Amino acid sequence: MRVLLALGGNAMTNADGRARPEDQIAAAQVAMAAVADLLHEDVEVVITHGNGPQVGNLLVKNELAAAVVPPVPLDWCGAQTQATLGFVLMNALETAMAERGVDRRAAALVTRALVDADDAGFTRPSKPIGRFLPAEEAAVLVEHGETWEDRGEKGWRRVVASPEPREILDAPAVQVLVEAGFVVVANGGGGIPVVRDADGRLRGVEAVIDKDLGAALLARTVAADVLVIGTDVPNAVLRYGTPAAEALGTVTVERLRAYAAEGHFASGSMGPKVDAACRFVEQGGTHAVITDLDHISDAIAGEAGTVVVAQ
Repeated sequence: MRVLLALGGNAMTNADGRARPEDQIAAAQVAMAAVADLLHEDVEVVITHGNGPQVGNLLVKNELAAAVVPPVPLDWCGAQTQATLGFVLMNALETAMAERGVDRRAAALVTRALVDADDAGFTRPSKPIGRFLPAEEAAVLVEHGETWEDRGEKGWRRVVASPEPREILDAPAVQVLVEAGFVVVANGGGGIPVVRDADGRLRGVEAVIDKDLGAALLARTVAADVLVIGTDVPNAVLRYGTPAAEALGTVTVERLRAYAAEGHFASGSMGPKVDAACRFVEQGGTHAVITDLDHISDAIAGEAGTVVVAQ
């Protein structure tokens, strides 16, 4: 069985959301212990991950240094965090495998995702990223070509495009590494967004790809049997935050789509995870699961988490 495990951004921070180097290393050790347990059970695993807190850290550095050096473009931020988190995850995973007697090697791949240059998101950037700034500080970054919006009392915040991922360009390399026996970390943050110009050349763009949609696309591309979306809760929940809250167990794509249409899942949190799980199953995956790290093994067997099935 081949599993695509998508780790949420929370899996790379501490319980309070801090993302200091020591916090990220400790969180990676917890996550990779769960992966090593799967490998010990002869489950083949490909790993992808979020990078929101890490990109956020780089954006703060951009802001603080903007008057001295040009800000690093957002696609470069994605590439840097893919490499850094890949390094941290590989170290943690190889230690965890050694402790369990698993004879495997890990590899991390800086991975690009092709998006459409005509995607509507580029004309109407709407994805907020980074922290709020006073108008005068935001103005320095606007001069560098960034788009910032006045959000009232909180200040100004940067907004970028969030285009649909069309193709994982480096998936063939992922596949070769998987077939060679490596546990691969790839497509972090949904992939580094690139467009193809009329002359065929690729270039990075200022955008953020939804990591869950990127995970669903990578899962299909590498022929994963199961997509597991790891988050900080054991199940998707109907009527979240109310006395009538109800954890979802096994559910069909049709029913889950209906719940989403009724507004049960927030667009900035559970909504993309539900959409990604449905897409994967609709396009031939055996099943998809939304759960936390503590329940991954049972979730793959369809015995825990929100398990999404065709019918």
